[in-house]
Amino acid sequence: MACGSLEIDILNSIWRMTEESEDRDISIQNIVDDLSANGIERAYTTIKTVMDRLTVKSILVRYKVGKKFFYKATMNKNEMAKESVKEITEQFFEGNYIKLLHFVEKECDALLVK
Repeated sequence: MACGSLEIDILNSIWRMTEESEDRDISIQNIVDDLSANGIERAYTTIKTVMDRLTVKSILVRYKVGKKFFYKATMNKNEMAKESVKEITEQFFEGNYIKLLHFVEKECDALLVK
């Protein structure tokens, strides 16, 4: 379930907005405005395309109220992080979390030395 940087930016916007109210209807324009407020300028059509891609990946669901479409995330930030860690562990560390932890520890030590 790998995501690109704009996909993550969109998900972070959705998670931020739903912290206030889980039942909030989130439109594409809401995301465009939120990203813009955070210094990320993207065209409405670009955001729509990426949100549709996230829907195909089953990371978002799209629903219609009246004539307008809205989106919701299918998992929260912690659930998404867990899935990502699991995927990385399977792809790069043969599913062995101890190997992942050793790698992270080694990399953190290297970063702290710099």
